[in-house]
Amino acid sequence: MSAGHLQSLHTMSDALGSGQVTSEALVQDHLDRIALLSDRVNCFVEVEAEAALKRARELDQERATGRVRGPLHGIPLAHKDMFHDAGRLCEYGSPAAMAGHRPDCTGTLMARLNDAGTVTLGRLHMSEFAMGPTGHNAHLGRCRNPWNTDHVTGGSSSGSGAAVAAGLAAAALGSDTGGSVRLPAAMCGVAGLKPTQGLLPQDGMMVLSESLDCPGVLARSSRDVAIMLTALVGSGPDYADGINNGVEGLRFGIPESWYFENLDPQVAAQLDITRRQLEAKGAIFRDVAIPDHTHFGELANIVFTPEAAALHADRMTAHPGHYGVQVFARLTQGLAISAVQYRQALQLRAVHARSMMAQTFSDCDMLFAPVLRRPVPIAAAMDVQAGSEMRSVIADLSDLTRPVSYLGFPALSVPSSFDDGGLPVALQLIGPPLSEKTLLRAGAVAERDVGIAPTST
Repeated sequence: MSAGHLQSLHTMSDALGSGQVTSEALVQDHLDRIALLSDRVNCFVEVEAEAALKRARELDQERATGRVRGPLHGIPLAHKDMFHDAGRLCEYGSPAAMAGHRPDCTGTLMARLNDAGTVTLGRLHMSEFAMGPTGHNAHLGRCRNPWNTDHVTGGSSSGSGAAVAAGLAAAALGSDTGGSVRLPAAMCGVAGLKPTQGLLPQDGMMVLSESLDCPGVLARSSRDVAIMLTALVGSGPDYADGINNGVEGLRFGIPESWYFENLDPQVAAQLDITRRQLEAKGAIFRDVAIPDHTHFGELANIVFTPEAAALHADRMTAHPGHYGVQVFARLTQGLAISAVQYRQALQLRAVHARSMMAQTFSDCDMLFAPVLRRPVPIAAAMDVQAGSEMRSVIADLSDLTRPVSYLGFPALSVPSSFDDGGLPVALQLIGPPLSEKTLLRAGAVAERDVGIAPTST
């Protein structure tokens, strides 16, 4: 098999299993593409070519002796630069503050992927300390959208979205505190899952907001995400089992408020096409009531910013120059939130989640919604530093993702089409807790195979 970067993870896995390709050849193919394209997209902060090839050869030797660790054996991955793997550099998108940081211990997620036989190609670009929805980084430069480098990738898992979309890694870990997996997945045209809050362990992962942080997965398809999730959960269901069962009888809820308000006509039209395609395959659509979401984004902010500010308070005082202007400004906002506001926002979180379960998910299996209200923005329009303009940009991009993070529910972003400018349009499927298997099954039908982004041709 040639052009391994053009294959989905499950196709690579099948080719490895049948002997059509070796892990070493697959890794070398990805490294060649990274050398050709990574600077253009600016999605890697470090490539570990020698270590990756050595690991691939060892895994090929294991396979030759009959030891196969599972479907991820020999698969080349790369990860957002915030997951600890003992001895490897991990700088959280902030080489100024975290220069030379090499964790002593490996986090559970990376340990499970290592045990599953994956090959790590390197560290991926991310917004500084995972604070930013666009892919800008004051220290690393902007990660560029592989469909059109004038546009943003989304963040904060910017490099994860771009690398997977450009065929530079089969899948990647990301994190989603307010949309940081779903936004780059949507803008780069890949699948991205924010699991149920607490489903995946968070040890060995950079902390930003202890109440809202959630590790997630970006890959080229829902099936690929399912394979990754199975390994990451450890002892649990096979999330790929039944993924081809279709959508007949599944109940999709169209929210009566919030999610479809003020949609760009292109986004609305493309989602309507996807809806009709699902209905033709037996899906049931109905309008459903949801609790008033108007203040959910602000409530999420009231939880997120003081938790982040508390983590960074000492460094902010001692080394303010370590921070980009935008990140420093957002952290400073957290210092102004009172303990009463913070506690109330946490208490209301449980109240609103129960309301969603009783009011909404009693009538449907999942919500059918957009990820973004408008097409993927041009980067120049998003390059803001502080003040009301910064808050407006952040609120606009994460309007439809932050409520889900606040509630702790799982959500899957999948590519459904393109806009008139050739940028991806995405669908967001939102479910009740622990509905990942159903979301991925629906995503496998709803998603469009958009292929590899043009920068890789």
